[in-house]
Amino acid sequence: MTALGPHAFFIIGSYLATFAVIAALTIGIMADNRARKRELARLDHRQHGADRP
Repeated sequence: MTALGPHAFFIIGSYLATFAVIAALTIGIMADNRARKRELARLDHRQHGADRP
């Protein structure tokens, strides 16, 4: 830790906070993507219903 100087905890904390924000955004985007795919499948099934093989 001394190699980063007296501000090591702030530097490491900043990296950890950045990682947490990026991870949260990535997880949110992936969850939204899955929800949109389910919604599109539901709408497609509703529109085309039984006329699909």
